[in-house]
Amino acid sequence: MTLAAGPLFAQSVTVQSCNRQVTFETPPQAAISNDVNLTEMMLVLGLADRMVGYTGVSGWKTLDERMRSGVKELPELAERYPTKEVLIGADADFYFAGWNYGMKVGGEITPESLAPFGIQVYELSESCIFVGDKDKVSMEDMYRDLRNLGKIFSVSDKAEALISGYQAELASFSAELDPTAEPLRAFVYDSGEKTPFTAGRYAMPTALIEAAGGVNIMDDFEKSWATVGWEAVVERNPEVVVIINYGDVTAEQKRDFMLSNPAFAEIDAVKNNRFVTLEYVEATPGPRNIEAVKKLAQGFWGN
Repeated sequence: MTLAAGPLFAQSVTVQSCNRQVTFETPPQAAISNDVNLTEMMLVLGLADRMVGYTGVSGWKTLDERMRSGVKELPELAERYPTKEVLIGADADFYFAGWNYGMKVGGEITPESLAPFGIQVYELSESCIFVGDKDKVSMEDMYRDLRNLGKIFSVSDKAEALISGYQAELASFSAELDPTAEPLRAFVYDSGEKTPFTAGRYAMPTALIEAAGGVNIMDDFEKSWATVGWEAVVERNPEVVVIINYGDVTAEQKRDFMLSNPAFAEIDAVKNNRFVTLEYVEATPGPRNIEAVKKLAQGFWGN
């Protein structure tokens, strides 16, 4: 008699990961995720027991109480980006990361460099612009990652239920927004004083802002997360500034920098003191994106 093999596939599963197709013969049993938002995707799918740890959270100061309780049984294997030795030393068989989310193009950690050690990689969809062409960012990027993780770990039913729930919640909320209102011009201020680091056409905040009834003033910036000149920000005159809160510089300090700098005095958002703060885990692809849309809409319209 053959015993059931637990959560093994009846047949192999192949998913699209950026410009690669990746085949999994069996669901991973020793996974590592990088960054807080990717780790939350794993947790919301109930995959903590398939993980041997996570990386890239405390070094960026993105861990909050809600997240802390979710990972309390798991070790943080590296405060920022892991080395190859860290992943191999943990006997990992799977790494969920992205480009500039735990991997760098041409860096030490890539799908190709990990393959000889039996570590398969699935890449965050938002980050695929760093290795090839992709469509403008949308909520579908986040849904796609949940759906593919569901396939990889043989928990597709749970993934589809989560996606359906998020879609229904967002559709219900969106129906309450005034479709005739002129979209508010928003600028995403992540970090930097000399030159601001912001979200372009391919970064998740662009999709979140649009879902909340706004438009990212850097919507035509053919980048994901990247730096721009302050001159472009002043010229495009945002009506609201969306601050991403993480790291050593607080959201309040970023806001005060903009309010106190004479160069920004004529920006509508500064004149009217209109700032909305998103936590890093809300602004990057993951389970808190629907909450982020609601928070933005509250800041935009008072909904």
